[in-house]
Amino acid sequence: MNKMLLATLAAVSCFAVSSNGYTKSNNGGGFTGPSVEIITVEQAKGMSDDTFVILQGNIKQNIGDELYVFTDASGSINIEIDDDDWNGVSVGPDDLVEIRGEIDKGWTTLEIDVDQVRKIDNK
Repeated sequence: MNKMLLATLAAVSCFAVSSNGYTKSNNGGGFTGPSVEIITVEQAKGMSDDTFVILQGNIKQNIGDELYVFTDASGSINIEIDDDDWNGVSVGPDDLVEIRGEIDKGWTTLEIDVDQVRKIDNK
């Protein structure tokens, strides 16, 4: 009986020690390799359809339903921001923003379909 109890305790101890390796750790780590770089409007205009892009600049005006003019130092481009992609962010023409989205090329159009808008603190 004692041998059976000792074997059970040993097995439980081994399981407890080995299961610690499977617990999720929140040590602040993450990916440290290269990521998508911020590009200019001029660079975006030369990219292929559906290419993921990140740009920084200003949303200057609304030109239609969910359609806006985005500018940076290199030029301007139309962007489409669905109402639910604003995520509560409010910006004006003088606010510096970062947009993330995909190039959307049609037969005669070029715009960026924005997935995320983030206001940049430009102090």
